Amino acid sequence: MRHQILSRHSADRSGPTRNAARPDLIGKQTLAYSVVVADDLFKALADPTRRTILDELTEKSGQTLFEICSRLSMKHRLGISRQAVSQHLAVLESAGLVETRREGRYKFHDLNTAPLRQITERWLVPDTSGPEKSTP
Repeated sequence: MRHQILSRHSADRSGPTRNAARPDLIGKQTLAYSVVVADDLFKALADPTRRTILDELTEKSGQTLFEICSRLSMKHRLGISRQAVSQHLAVLESAGLVETRREGRYKFHDLNTAPLRQITERWLVPDTSGPEKSTP
């Protein structure tokens, strides 16, 4: 999903904004594309059901909605509807963590870990202290 960055003058325009797909961004200033992406990513990771879906896609990527629902029901005892799982997948897809592909009438969901790598590259500081010395 492509996110648009609002200029500081976009909130001053009357009428519909170009960012109608993202009502949470209307009237807000964003400094960079990564701010919006990181926001979506943390929102996606905040929910335990979505983290469970990601765990299942880590175990076996390329699952259909039916397979994901079955695994959540059987392995994790989650009584969640197909519609709810579909909505969770949409949030994960908008954050870039899940990619979909269609083959015939089936839609397959694949895990994409690139957004997680971007976070670790942004905030993970390498240990430069060297090996620790043990004191007797």
